[in-house]
Amino acid sequence: MGRTAIVGAMQEELSCLLRHMPDEQRVHHAGRAFWLGHLEGQAVVVVLSRIGKVAAATTTTLLLTLPQFDVQRVVFTGTAGGLHANVDVGDVVVADSLLQHDMDASPLFPRHEVPLYGRDRFTADRGISDALIQAAQQSLAETNLGQGKVHRGLMLSGDRFVSDPHENEALRARLPNALAVEMEGAALAQVCHDFGVPFGVVRTISDRADGSAHGDFSEFVKTVASGYSLAIVQRYLRTLP
Repeated sequence: MGRTAIVGAMQEELSCLLRHMPDEQRVHHAGRAFWLGHLEGQAVVVVLSRIGKVAAATTTTLLLTLPQFDVQRVVFTGTAGGLHANVDVGDVVVADSLLQHDMDASPLFPRHEVPLYGRDRFTADRGISDALIQAAQQSLAETNLGQGKVHRGLMLSGDRFVSDPHENEALRARLPNALAVEMEGAALAQVCHDFGVPFGVVRTISDRADGSAHGDFSEFVKTVASGYSLAIVQRYLRTLP
């Protein structure tokens, strides 16, 4: 069946997962640590992608080309900033598609379109996304961390940490259907598209990407987002044969 790759951009987002892998084996490639082992009885490889699109693309390429990993599917988990008015801190967003909001090769290509691909967004695997939605709903229902909601839709990625209210407003005006913004998912999506490997992206909303970021981001990641990531990934893995 091959392995499920679980990717996160920050160590804090993966710490809970790694503590629940009883047989992890760490290997290093291109300056990155990859943890191989099992979670919920499934063969997995967990890796810290680092922050940004180039780092995410490099990490994903390594996952999909090194034969020792034998990756059959990829799940990215972590945090994001909320964009849509209905998306609040503590909510979970599962991407149905991802777009690079800072991609602009105009006038040669339409704004946001990835040159030579004829598209501006990459679609997440429907089966993985369906399972992540269900896992997120169950995880939120069984925690005492708040009344978070689960959303599904467009997620934006770019090599900018969006925290300026004016930039936030510009993104919402230009891409009104976008639910959340982060810095890695669309790059991972493009690489998975190139290799024909199914993927899903699930993010916990840590702030509103408008300058009113959570008072203690690191504490939020450790006490809320990392727990959500563990619970969602565990429930997702239980759905696999």
